[in-house]
Formats: sequence, structure tokens, C-alpha cells
Amino acid sequence: MNLIVQAEDVPTRELKDLHGIVRGSAIERISEGAFRITRADESARTQVAARCAAARLDWGFVEDGRRLADFGLIAMDMDSTLISIEVVDEIADFVGRKAEVAAVTACAVRGEIDWLESLHRRVKVFAGLDASALARVYAERLALNKGAEQLISAARRHGVKTLLVSGGFTYFTDRVRERLGIDYAYSNRLDVKDGKLLGTVSPPFVDAQGKVGHVERIAREWSLGRERVLAIGDGANDLPMMAAAGLSVAYHAKPRVRERAHVAIDSGGLDRLLEVVHGP
Repeated sequence: MNLIVQAEDVPTRELKDLHGIVRGSAIERISEGAFRITRADESARTQVAARCAAARLDWGFVEDGRRLADFGLIAMDMDSTLISIEVVDEIADFVGRKAEVAAVTACAVRGEIDWLESLHRRVKVFAGLDASALARVYAERLALNKGAEQLISAARRHGVKTLLVSGGFTYFTDRVRERLGIDYAYSNRLDVKDGKLLGTVSPPFVDAQGKVGHVERIAREWSLGRERVLAIGDGANDLPMMAAAGLSVAYHAKPRVRERAHVAIDSGGLDRLLEVVHGP
């Protein structure tokens, strides 16, 4: 097992201390801002996580020689993972209730309330809103997170299927899928009538179990074992699909998610994952 440590500038002292914590064999430079500590002891993970959080370092434990091409599927959350916003909060801004809805979103992401219950509560405030607000959110507020395009492009080059699975809404996942050339996308469908949002969503719902269900189904379709699935998320509703993956990545995630992931990216972009699972 190797420990990958990343930052714009990795202090030598931190690197040496981490080498001692994991009782590593050698320190190897991957790039200007990434290092590999070989033969690292993963049982020191809690200490590594605390030390890296304090020093603002990204980190990950990964099997020696693990390459992006070894995977067959990358499953990703969308809101605050692949994109920079929570779309439900931004839609709520158009009815003057962003702060209220954002507070419920934050509780759901931390796992403090049931995700599906929180979705119904939040969507209810959209009732009567002109559906054109969705287009404005997409055009004016939605931005890809740093490194998203590089990660998807690299997956395509290596023949890795990509899946966008979101507790958000199809209006956005469909457009992000087309924009990036993602293979699959699943999320919740907002109900619209006569150009107005009804404040409801139609089943089947994509909650935590819905996410893992899509991941497992597509993995079966391509005869992929768990070890060939990579999952990226930030909130509690991503935990089941991350647990179903051979490599899980917490991206700018809540503490509960970072604690359970193999890789934690807290300061860099999604492209940092390409130094964790490198090309051939």
C-alpha cells in the first residue's frame, strides 16, 4: 500500500513526519506537488487524516501500481462534487428561500436527516415557480469543479465508463452529461405543468439506496467486480455507493465521509485523483 500526499507545496517536514507515521519504505516524487510514500501502513490512517487536515494536504491510501485503466467504472455525485453548487439551494434563491433550503441541505449532507425526506421538504418550496428558473441556474450559476473535465477525459482515454448519479435533478444531470460526454446519468425528475414547477418530484427517487443501486446495476452490466469501481462523493447519501466501490474518494467532503474514504481531496481539484491512480 502506498500513501499519496498532495498539495500546491508539500512541506518537507510534513512529508518526513508522515513517512514516520506510516512507517514507509521510501518517499518518491510523482510531480511538483505530489509524493508517494511506499509500503505505507494503512492502520495509521486516522493519524494521517488528522495530520493532513491540519496541514491542508490531500492524501490517499492506494494499492501499489493501481492505474486508472484498472477500473471499469467511475461513479460520481454531482452537486458540490462534479459541480460547484447545490442546485436545489440555487433554485430556492428564486423564491427568496435559499438560506432556509440550504440549511436543510447541509443537514442532509451531514446525514442528520433522511435524504429523501429532506428532498421533499426542499422541493415543496418551488411550487408555482416558473420553470425558466432552471435554465437561469444552469446558465448563470452552475460551474464545473476544478479538474472535472480532465478526469472525465482521462477516463474516456483509458476506456473507463463514467456514471453521474445525483440526488439533484435530471434537468441538470442531463446537461452536464452531454457537456462532459459522461456515459450514464441518473437523478430526480422535477414535476412541471404549464411551465410551472409543482413542488414535487416523480419516482423512482435517487436517494442513497438509489445511487448504490445504479452503481451496482451498471457494474453487473459490464461484469465489473467491486475492485474495478471507483466512487466519488461528498455527503452522507454517497456513503453506500462509496462502500460498494473498490476505491472511494471524499471530495471536499463532510467529516463523516472523509473518515470512511480511501482518498481525501480537500484542497485540490478532481484532477488530483489522476496522481493517485496514474496512467500506464
